[in-house]
Amino acid sequence: MRVDRRWAARLALAAGTAALLVLLVFAGLRSIVLVGVGLAGLVATAAGLWWVLARTGVIRVLAFLLATATPGVVLVLYAVAGLLWVVLVSLALWTLAVFTGRTALVPQKTEPARRPERPVAPPRRPFLIMNPRSGGGKVGRFRLADQARALGAEVVELDPARPQDVAELARRAVDDGADLLGVAGGDGTQALVAAVAAARGLPFVVICAGTRNHFAMDLGLDREDPAACLKALTDGVELRVDLGFIDVGLPAAEGRGRVFVNNASFGAYATVVQSPAYRDDKARTTLQMLPDLLTHHSGPRLQVRSGDVTVDAPQAVLVSNNPYRMGDPAGLGYRERLDSGVLGVLGVTVDNAVQAASMLRGSHGPGLTSLTVQEVVVDADAPVIPVGVDGEALTVPTPVRCWIEPGALRVRLPSNRPGTPRAKPPMNWRRVRRLALTVGRTAAGRDTDTD
Repeated sequence: MRVDRRWAARLALAAGTAALLVLLVFAGLRSIVLVGVGLAGLVATAAGLWWVLARTGVIRVLAFLLATATPGVVLVLYAVAGLLWVVLVSLALWTLAVFTGRTALVPQKTEPARRPERPVAPPRRPFLIMNPRSGGGKVGRFRLADQARALGAEVVELDPARPQDVAELARRAVDDGADLLGVAGGDGTQALVAAVAAARGLPFVVICAGTRNHFAMDLGLDREDPAACLKALTDGVELRVDLGFIDVGLPAAEGRGRVFVNNASFGAYATVVQSPAYRDDKARTTLQMLPDLLTHHSGPRLQVRSGDVTVDAPQAVLVSNNPYRMGDPAGLGYRERLDSGVLGVLGVTVDNAVQAASMLRGSHGPGLTSLTVQEVVVDADAPVIPVGVDGEALTVPTPVRCWIEPGALRVRLPSNRPGTPRAKPPMNWRRVRRLALTVGRTAAGRDTDTD
């Protein structure tokens, strides 16, 4: 245990105590009212946002006014009572307490990776597919094709005017002797070529030239510098990561299913993006379609099954290749690992404003179901349903089976890369207090705050 962790825990306790004292000393019994008004404001805002999404016409307008005006009304009430500064100071101290407390709980030593990376020799015949339109033209802006060819790679730049089967291009390249495959493009294209690399047992290079590139982010690559990804061709390391699969109704002879490197989404979002109007006006189309989808007046009624767990009628379901972080607000959207061997399943069920307000509890809210499984089935009261697979809109027959194949993909990465932000553990005041009261050195240099 390091001394700075103990002092971080002590600072957390001091700041938390000070936050409560500021309320009690300067507001007295009114502090209970202050907290109650704040919580009521949060609930009203959450309910208003739900009505904005689930209703139309006058009710939507009134709900929008409620959601936007409530925070201001709460602040005005604090100011009229002459206690706005008390609330702000107490909130700042409480934020400091939580931040330093979670920092103190980060262990000194991290668990070694289950699948450590290993240095590898450069490929002899790398083959890269590049999408010039992806990411607003990053391929051309960073001169990725020229730099890759200078490193000895064969590069195919996709023709924006002529649709091409990237998986077939990759298969032909392997038949011609390619010993590494890579993609400069979005996650959907990455997944299609990664499937070929996994099936043929070849390493795969991710070049983050797409708009978001969540797969590259979770691999620890620098999304602001796509050219740095090319260093994997000369100074690379290799590791194995999992792949998610979704049954899209392919005959057995054509493959095991469609690969997803990030996630497959079902429900409201997947239905909205299937609309022809969505591409031209995303916001308007979403607001027009969501009310009927959220209230089950249109769209398929889903059911999620995995083992003994069944989730009925969720409005949205997200099945991810390894779970997303849930307990770290700063790390939402990240996956801590890509080699845990399990899918993450998130199901959202919100049928009224009360349930919408309960979502403020985060992962503990009754409307949110979070699972980690190796296989899940999404069924519906329709023969086919829309699904978004790594951002690509598809329509698949039900029931839809998703599963994970551990270590299916060999990923080649630059040996020097930023890495992913480290997640902080959830706040636990009992552990923080124990850590703060620890005095002296621990035996054999081991932490004593384990639970």
